[in-house]
Amino acid sequence: MGNDGGSIPKRRELVREAARLPTSSELKATALESLTHAWTTCPLSDSPLDLSNTVSDWRGRLYNYESVLQCLMPSSSESPIPETQEAEFSRTGIKSLKDVAKLKITTRKDEKEREFAACPVSMKELGAATKSVYIVPCGHVFAEVAMKEISDTEKQCPECSTPFEARDVIPILSTDEAEIEKLAKRVDELKTLGLTHSLKKDKGASKKKRKAEEAKGNGFNGESHKEESDSKREKGKDRNDISSRINNPMTASLTAKVLAEQEERTKRRKIVDGYKKSEAVR
Repeated sequence: MGNDGGSIPKRRELVREAARLPTSSELKATALESLTHAWTTCPLSDSPLDLSNTVSDWRGRLYNYESVLQCLMPSSSESPIPETQEAEFSRTGIKSLKDVAKLKITTRKDEKEREFAACPVSMKELGAATKSVYIVPCGHVFAEVAMKEISDTEKQCPECSTPFEARDVIPILSTDEAEIEKLAKRVDELKTLGLTHSLKKDKGASKKKRKAEEAKGNGFNGESHKEESDSKREKGKDRNDISSRINNPMTASLTAKVLAEQEERTKRRKIVDGYKKSEAVR
């Protein structure tokens, strides 16, 4: 310690380079890095995002379709889902495939054969540097600037001519609190209409409505039986339509399995509810 030519630093010298608040440029760089990760990585599986098989929830977050399917399927001892993945999925609020929209992302290649997402209208590269949106229910993705110019004049998707409402233009990976609040209000409005984020009928809402009508003394009549049979036919039709729209055979079979599992759980709940009602009558 002594006579070695060294010195003992004083306190003011140690705290001279004290911790400071990050600058605006540093905050922007951090936000850009976070957005880039969200655009390229599925938060459920931590695997690279497959642009040809991407889905999005009501908040505009991006997931791989297979990752959502895996989390919706009942976990088995042979292929258990990691706890971290289950915890992340529980925070998404996704209860069924109707809570996500399948995105149709246009891809292009540059001179180096690098594939990237692009806006089909403005040809801009989509990602962290370009604010992007998609339309429900068709799922086509555009740069927000291009979409604003189009939506001001007409309310049709420029790719498939599907009509849409202003509320159904969903910003992708938005960090604006006002936009997120607006998206949350949209979901609440759709629930009151018996619809999900993808604008498909919410079977859970219709069941609650039927139970409320039964509680008022309507009971089970011929009309309710007809509605139930119609809903079963519609459910089978939806399942077949979804499976037929998927090109990947493995993904299609996995989707059909998930839907079959959901239908089986619904049947079990109906049996249990019926048993409870009969016990209450006794």
